[in-house]
Amino acid sequence: MSLNKAQSFILIVFLTIFAYLTYNVIEPFLRAVLWAIVFGIVFYPLYIFFKKWLKVEAIASILTLIIIVFIIVGPFSYVVVNLISEIKIFLKQIEASNLEKIRHLIEHPTVKTLILKIEETFNVEIDITGFLMQNISNFGNTLASKATHGLKNIFLIVFDFIFMIFTLYFFFLDGPKFITKLKGYLPMTEKQKDRLVKVVQDMVISTIYGGIVVSLVQGFLSGVVFYSIGLRSPVLLGTAASVMSFIPVMGAFSVWGTVDVLLFLNGSYIKGFILLFAGAFGISLVDNILKPIIISGRTKMPILIVFICVIGGIKLFGLIGLVMGPLAIVLFVSFFEIFLREETDEEVVQNEPLEVNKE
Repeated sequence: MSLNKAQSFILIVFLTIFAYLTYNVIEPFLRAVLWAIVFGIVFYPLYIFFKKWLKVEAIASILTLIIIVFIIVGPFSYVVVNLISEIKIFLKQIEASNLEKIRHLIEHPTVKTLILKIEETFNVEIDITGFLMQNISNFGNTLASKATHGLKNIFLIVFDFIFMIFTLYFFFLDGPKFITKLKGYLPMTEKQKDRLVKVVQDMVISTIYGGIVVSLVQGFLSGVVFYSIGLRSPVLLGTAASVMSFIPVMGAFSVWGTVDVLLFLNGSYIKGFILLFAGAFGISLVDNILKPIIISGRTKMPILIVFICVIGGIKLFGLIGLVMGPLAIVLFVSFFEIFLREETDEEVVQNEPLEVNKE
């Protein structure tokens, strides 16, 4: 049955209204659902393994969820508790010592000479002590307030986590059926639909394994090395290295390299050489070896684009933006390529000369 223009317009209006209402209904749970989709894609092979082994889908799904909960809750809880504790200690040290060690470092002859040359070259006056005190204090206070604010909203965090686990259970059971139904709604050829599904899978797995897993490994190794050589706040420094690993070129080196320079300037040469060796042949080597192996053959993006997508995604979506930022760009490019190919195919068809059979 064909619709006239008036009926089509009314249908579009109602569709828009109910789409808006549906979005508002699911919006409070959207972040949990997105995380469920991400973890579902990542751990789906594990679910398939348990399903083949146990022959019961529900038990396989529950066993997979138990492993996911163990992986998330255990390390995450330990890091958060220790991170908050070390931030508080860090702030107390700043207030007590008034950054005496940093002032002592700035008064080092090499550093003073470098600062004087910069001031003479650019005709500016540099107050590094004041700048560091203000920014480190602001950073610590902001971080502590964020952590405290997060603890105040612990109920919402727990609720989102439970809802995510609940969604994951049904995602494992009914995920393939839902994807098949969703593919049926797309006005594309089967080849284009399969390509889109593969792009999403590749992007999620590349981002999770190639980005987040490498980040966690580098953060863990950094924390272990910092703890082994007796540095204070190893969890805080390890977390900083983990976060900085997302930044192109600099990466985790920006953290362990800075700490290493400070160790050498303070005369801790043995610790400095240990950190230099562990950083060069351990922490930073992870990024060069592990990431190419993980993302080999999958969707690849230029490093600069990935960096922009990750930062912009975090700003727009929160932590889930680590995945949603790059995924949004990849989907845009994929749809654009499909559109261009369709336009090119249409032009080729229109420009093809008509063949006349001559008998």
